[in-house]
Amino acid sequence: MSHRHASLLPGTRLRARGAASNQAGRYEATQRVAVEDGWEPPEERLVQTEVRVEVPRSALSFNRSPDLPFDRSVNPYRGCEHGCVYCFARPTHAWLNLSPGLDFETRLIARPGIGAVLEAELRAKGYRVAPVAIGTNTDPYQPCEAEHRVMREVLEVLAAFRHPVAITTKGALIERDLDLLAPMAAEGLVRVGVSVTTLDAGLARRMEPRAAAPARRLEVIRRLSAAGVGVRVMVAPVVPGLTDHELEAILAAAKEAGAVGASWIMLRLPLEVAGLWREWLERAEPGRAAKVMGRVRELHGGRDYDPAWGKRMRGEGLWAELTARRFRSAVARMGLAVDLPPLRSDLFRPPPRAGDQLSLF
Repeated sequence: MSHRHASLLPGTRLRARGAASNQAGRYEATQRVAVEDGWEPPEERLVQTEVRVEVPRSALSFNRSPDLPFDRSVNPYRGCEHGCVYCFARPTHAWLNLSPGLDFETRLIARPGIGAVLEAELRAKGYRVAPVAIGTNTDPYQPCEAEHRVMREVLEVLAAFRHPVAITTKGALIERDLDLLAPMAAEGLVRVGVSVTTLDAGLARRMEPRAAAPARRLEVIRRLSAAGVGVRVMVAPVVPGLTDHELEAILAAAKEAGAVGASWIMLRLPLEVAGLWREWLERAEPGRAAKVMGRVRELHGGRDYDPAWGKRMRGEGLWAELTARRFRSAVARMGLAVDLPPLRSDLFRPPPRAGDQLSLF
């Protein structure tokens, strides 16, 4: 696949996009620069979303990260149209010879057929069940799911196998799948994390341009909770100097909507994300850019980001400790759980297939 130009031609329009550039990924040997040659008048170009299809060879991805509470995940999509400028998953697009900038949110890859691949992996004799996480890299309920329904495929398989699953999303489309989620929740098989970064609709529109608005995410929490699905509000990321003052307000709003648990993660700026974030700050929040980056660097030993285990999710130092204290105090006061009961793994049963010999017992 070829990537778009790092700089954009005159007349290029970006409607509801987080990134404003398309710098090549770190594995590319060359950079491309768009230049208007003057032979023709500038043409207005609106950057559109493209969705390509990948035939999946595997469904489950395993990790050994000590920072993560799960060891396996499924990614129905590569890239995410929500366009959250701070997304720590942006650098993964470089593996596809695409840009972590605009390409990440406009050149998406759907993985239809992943349900059948997942089913085969769950039926393998050596498979040992444990909760699978979905939405930890890119959002399974981003807009293109309405057409491609890849997440629906995955969820149907997990429901049939009575397999535990933890879902993270900013997308209201999750409500479509309540017919599967509610029965799974009744058996202790599913939990949903809804990420709420800010209650400021204007800031959310600039920072997370195609994700559900904050009020709509709170409504998602309300509807899932009413259906018996346990919801954890995820204040993630906390942006120092920009959204950190909202921590208690977000927790209170989510609690009122029915959330039973809460978590938080500090802003992370790995690899190409740091440059995209600084570019966005200068464009969208110029009056606060220096303050935000100064605070970010205080959290990471003078750098934009420290990838060390135990530090990358929280940062360190005074501001990290103050945020952690505020969070602990707020969740204790509001009755929000930090550690929720484990999802059940003992109900896992591969469903019979046509032609299978049924057990006598």
